[in-house]
Amino acid sequence: MILAGLDGSDSSWRATAYAAGLARRQNATLAVAYVQPVLGAATALAGAAVGETTQEIADELLAALRESERRLSDVWRLDWRFVTVQGDPFAGMARLADELRADAVVVGASERAGHRLIGSVAVRLVKAGRWPVTVVP
Repeated sequence: MILAGLDGSDSSWRATAYAAGLARRQNATLAVAYVQPVLGAATALAGAAVGETTQEIADELLAALRESERRLSDVWRLDWRFVTVQGDPFAGMARLADELRADAVVVGASERAGHRLIGSVAVRLVKAGRWPVTVVP
């Protein structure tokens, strides 16, 4: 099982494409994961609206994956599934990697400057050291 993190960013789409190629070459199943953000105290008042928005994002990502599969049907020959969980992106990806018994985790490099100070999801996954992690720029 190859686990790829997808949040809609360019680097996460590249990571998903890389993970799809890896899964295809290894005859493995690809799990594409979107971690829906947890509502903070400030957004709790808008809870239903934010919850609907994160679900809409998940639905749009799944639709885009299905469209890619349709367009690339001659090369996209692999078993895959889309999973979504709520939570912190690092904790969500780590939990999924453990639950799915992932052989590898593939994520995109962070595009946010602040992550150099506090650490990106990719860096935190690498530091966890529980699975091979590939970070795609």
